[in-house]
Amino acid sequence: MNGSSETELEYALRGKAWKVYWYLLKHGNPAGIREVQRALHFSSPSIAFHHLEQLRELGLVEKQEVGGQYILVGEVKIGVLRHYVKLGKLLFPRYFFYALFSTLFFSLYLTIMVNSFTRDNLFIISFGAIICSIFWYEAYRVWGMRPF
Repeated sequence: MNGSSETELEYALRGKAWKVYWYLLKHGNPAGIREVQRALHFSSPSIAFHHLEQLRELGLVEKQEVGGQYILVGEVKIGVLRHYVKLGKLLFPRYFFYALFSTLFFSLYLTIMVNSFTRDNLFIISFGAIICSIFWYEAYRVWGMRPF
């Protein structure tokens, strides 16, 4: 995807359309108009229909012939989604894995390698604690950027 079409897509996917897209991405299954309306607390089904049709026109969802449900067919990495990884139906901030990995190995180092508090060990302990804190902070910050 080139820069201009990505910018146009970001412009089109804002507000409630972004929430509908995020819901379909997270939900993973086909969803009907009323289901989207209830899940996102829209005041009427016509709002959900409008945004689902907007996503269909963008080529991100298709409407099923039987049942009239909408299913996600295209995934885009724009906005905050650039910082997320999808595992099944779950979306995790990318920094969550960095934080988990660094914390695991930092804990392992503390339990196995540290026998005394030498100058070198204190440096590694402080450095590891700072790195883990930064990753956890970033994971928390990106988690707070999700649309709902």
